[in-house]
Amino acid sequence: MSAEQEWVDRTKRFMKAELKRRDVTYEDLARRLSEMDIPETKASVASKLSRGGFTAAFFLASMKAIGCPAVRVEDI
Repeated sequence: MSAEQEWVDRTKRFMKAELKRRDVTYEDLARRLSEMDIPETKASVASKLSRGGFTAAFFLASMKAIGCPAVRVEDI
């Protein structure tokens, strides 16, 4: 596994854990992002998280949408 793929996997796991910790479903996240003028659907969120292919902007907006006040790189 490449170093880049390792970061993709770690970021995907971190995001899934934060959603679970806050009891936020993919549907909830899609709705919250849409309310922030970032149009997403449950399916698009699920697709991004299953493949781990998402932008830093999507990651940060998602963290804000679920109420994550800070992200420490050490935690990813």
